[in-house]
Formats: sequence, C-alpha cells, structure tokens
Amino acid sequence: MDELLLRSLTPKVLGILVRRGADFAAAEDAVQDALIEAVRVWPAEPPRDPKGWLVTVAWRRFLDMARADAARRRREELLDAEPAPGPAPEVDDTLQLYFRCAHPSLTPSSAVALTLRAVGGLTTRQIARAYLVPEATMAQRISRAKRTVSDVRFDQPGDVATVLRVLYLVFNEGYSGDVDLAAEAIRLTRQLAAAIDHPEVAGLLALMLLHHARRASRTTADGTLVPLAEQDRGRWDTGSIAEAVEILQAALARDRLGEFQAQAAIAALHADALTAEETDWVQIVEWYDELARLTDSPVVRLNRAVAVGEADGARAGLAALAELDDTLPRYAAVAAYLHERDGDLATAARRYAEAARQAPNLAERDHLTRQAARLNTRRRS
Repeated sequence: MDELLLRSLTPKVLGILVRRGADFAAAEDAVQDALIEAVRVWPAEPPRDPKGWLVTVAWRRFLDMARADAARRRREELLDAEPAPGPAPEVDDTLQLYFRCAHPSLTPSSAVALTLRAVGGLTTRQIARAYLVPEATMAQRISRAKRTVSDVRFDQPGDVATVLRVLYLVFNEGYSGDVDLAAEAIRLTRQLAAAIDHPEVAGLLALMLLHHARRASRTTADGTLVPLAEQDRGRWDTGSIAEAVEILQAALARDRLGEFQAQAAIAALHADALTAEETDWVQIVEWYDELARLTDSPVVRLNRAVAVGEADGARAGLAALAELDDTLPRYAAVAAYLHERDGDLATAARRYAEAARQAPNLAERDHLTRQAARLNTRRRS
C-alpha cells in the first residue's frame, strides 16, 4: 500500500467533489471513507487509475450520506446525476483547498488540523496522536473548522501568507506519535510550490529543508538538546542543504524579499559554515536587520541581539538586548548567554536558572538547568 500516493491524491479528490457541488464538510468525510476503503481493497486489487477509483468511491459515499440526510433532500436532483465511472478530470483544486483550510476565520490550531486532514490526508486519529490530544477532542476541532469554511467559495482569492504560516506551524511541531509532522510539512510545502509560483513559498520550503537538514544532530540519544555551535556538522544532510540553497537563490533573484526568504538566508549562512567559528555573523546581522524591517517582530530583534553579540562582542549584544521587553519568551536565556560571553558568570548562572523555570518544554528546561549548574560549578572551583 502506497500511503504517500493516497495522501498526495487526497486534495485532488476532495477538490473534484466540491467542484461537483458537494458540501465541503460532507465531501471531506466522504474522501476519508474512500481512503479507508482504499487501504482495505488496494493491496489485493490495485486500481489502474487510483485517482479515478477514489473519486468514484468518495462520490458514491457522499451520495449515500446526503440521501440519508433529510435536510439535504432539496439537492436530490443534483445528487441523482452521478457521473459515470472513468478517468478523473485533471483540474487540480489543491491550491484552493490550501486557502480554504487556512482561512483567516479559523484559529491557528484549527487551521493546522484541517490542513493535515483535508490536504495532507491524515486521519483524525493520526493528527490527535501527533498533537497528544484525545481523538474525540481533535474530531470536534476538525468538525468545527469544516463548518466554518463550508461556505467559502472556490473562486475567492486566498491569502498565501496565511497558508505559509499554517504550514510553518505544522513544521515546528516536529515529530510525535506516528506522524513526522516536520516531514509532512515539507511534503505539503513542496506540493504548494508545485501549484503556485511564489518566492515566499520557495523561501519557506528552503527554510524547512535547511532546518530539517540539522535534525539528526540536534539531540543526543537520550534526548538532550545540543546547541547549534556544538552540533556535529558531519551529521547534517548536505543534500538537503544544497537543494535548499538552490531554491533560495532562485527565489532571492526575483527581488521580492519576504520574511521566509530572509529566515532561510540566515539558516543558509549557518549551514555554509564548516565550523561554528567560521559563521559569518556580520552578514547574519544584516539579514536580521532585513527581517526586522519586514516583520517588526520583537522575537526577531531578540535573535538579532544574539547575532550582534557574536559579530560585535557581548557588550554590543547586551546593549541591543536592553532595548527589548524583558518579558519576551527566552529573553532570560539570551541574557544568560550574553552575560556568560561577557565574563559575568554570576549573572549568567542566575539568568539561566530563571530561563529554565520559564522553559516551554522539558528538554529545554533540562538544558538550561545544566547550563546554570555548569556556571555555578565554575564559580566555586
């Protein structure tokens, strides 16, 4: 059974059903039923036309559900006109499905869940396991999201920026359960890049590939975090890095800079350095300046303070940091790092301990706690 094929066909089949007049929520349920039937039937009887098979089964399932619903009896004339089985039309509504699933009226968590199911072809159970929530909770979230976007027309323009933010949210969830969400986000972004010629889509794909290329070196076997400067660069995926750089260079050449291209440029500079000491921090600061101009994000300015500390010295980094709100997430961790670079071990140890108490996850908390303990040991020796 080719699960990747099934998932790649999901948005195309869903788009065909909606274009035929099916309600989005019911069509999505019908497609999920067809996928389940494919998993049962295809190993013994593989179809000659997988997409056509899925369209036929999903459409019949939709008819069955609609006929059983008294509230939809007014649609019987449409539903009785079942198209004859045969090759499915080549119209691809994948891009419109991305826009629908990332509709501004949805919360980020609902948009992510709906994208994974309607475009990614994942089951509710798989999505629930990936997000470590009960299946019933995820089912309710997806149902509400489908009701919200059911009346969104396919001919309405979509917001590419919203779609990209949703995909980046998926990517940043990383891996949990039986679904690798980082890999799934890359697959979906590749699919989007094939459907739309947009430099920011290319920028996001490049950014994902660059981050993913370092995945094997980010933690030890027991789950301990490894900072970028200490990672074994021999374990980085050079093939993914080369692909990402090529994609990014083509996007930048179009002279329509966006935030994902700028982030990818920063990641590419890190990937280009054979050792941490060879990192071109001056150029990274310049890219952070561009990114801050594009986003006006305090988080970007926080990361910029680290880069300034590397390029111009810890005192310069602390000066840049002092301009920011000290309640920002990870502010204490950045302050600790820069104070350590400046030789103030007591302040650094105290800020590492503070950052550990504020850490968003166990792995980060343990890492920061170890940093504080390391400096306290140094001070006593």
